Amino acid sequence: MSWVVFSYSLPSAGRSSPRVAVWRRLRAVGAIVPKGGVHVLPARDDCVEAFQWLAQEVEQAKGDALLFRVERFEGLSDAQLIELFQEARKRDYDALDARAADLEKSLDARTRRTRDLARARDLLARLRREHAEIARIDFFDCPAGAQAAGRLARIAQALAPGETAEARVPPATVAAYRGKRWVTRPRPHVDRLACAWLIRRFINPGAQIRYATAPEPEEVAFDMRGAQFGHRGNLCTFETMVKAFGLDDPGLRAIAEIVHEIDLRDGRYTRPEVPGVDAILKGWVTYTDAERETPGIALFDGLHAALSQVPRAAPPRKRR
Repeated sequence: MSWVVFSYSLPSAGRSSPRVAVWRRLRAVGAIVPKGGVHVLPARDDCVEAFQWLAQEVEQAKGDALLFRVERFEGLSDAQLIELFQEARKRDYDALDARAADLEKSLDARTRRTRDLARARDLLARLRREHAEIARIDFFDCPAGAQAAGRLARIAQALAPGETAEARVPPATVAAYRGKRWVTRPRPHVDRLACAWLIRRFINPGAQIRYATAPEPEEVAFDMRGAQFGHRGNLCTFETMVKAFGLDDPGLRAIAEIVHEIDLRDGRYTRPEVPGVDAILKGWVTYTDAERETPGIALFDGLHAALSQVPRAAPPRKRR
């Protein structure tokens, strides 16, 4: 396995603010210090870029920075390095989970008051954002992340006990929809654009998709009145289609959460990608239907590629 290593020094007589800023940035990118004062990340493109920006900051502060790749460390195995990363993320997740546990314990009849409910939901949203930030630098899938995520999901359910259960979605087969022509409402936004991408990438690559106020005979309608595929219960149309066709991978699950939150804005999911994707879509407000779909397909291609990356799990720890 390859690693990227960062070492730096700043003038001892200089201001403390650059030193503090670099220290905070190293924590934010998820670097560990195994020994010797060097900072290590897996040699992924985003990690290399993070260290490159840090090196630039150090040099601007009149310091020296060294960045290099290594295939292995003498006296330190890949398994040991991965374990150090997992220990660091476990500390992060455990600190968050402790705060989530305090919130969970506080949920009682009094929380049902509007003011208390709003405060609890605000805190839950903050915890979810923090969890997403930790997950972003959880390069080796620390098990504590799933535990914390489970608690946050329970809290979300407790704060919305009246929410309808997830609707039953009739199953569909990809084969039955090959060669079909599809139709949805004009001026597609996040849900319809995501559905168009899903159709072209997973259901019917050569599909014709028409944007109109009413379907024609034999057309498959989605996200419009009377459509075969639309909102069901607390699911947006994209979620409905993913569930109907039995599609499941990490990228699709993440995109479903992003689309749900932008489309329904019910606070059910808090993902760091939401504000950026929402801003991009709002920038297309003057585009025609076709002009929206083309970059929309590219946008969701990129999201799926990025969000489908499964972290490499640590190997089993040997008994001594």
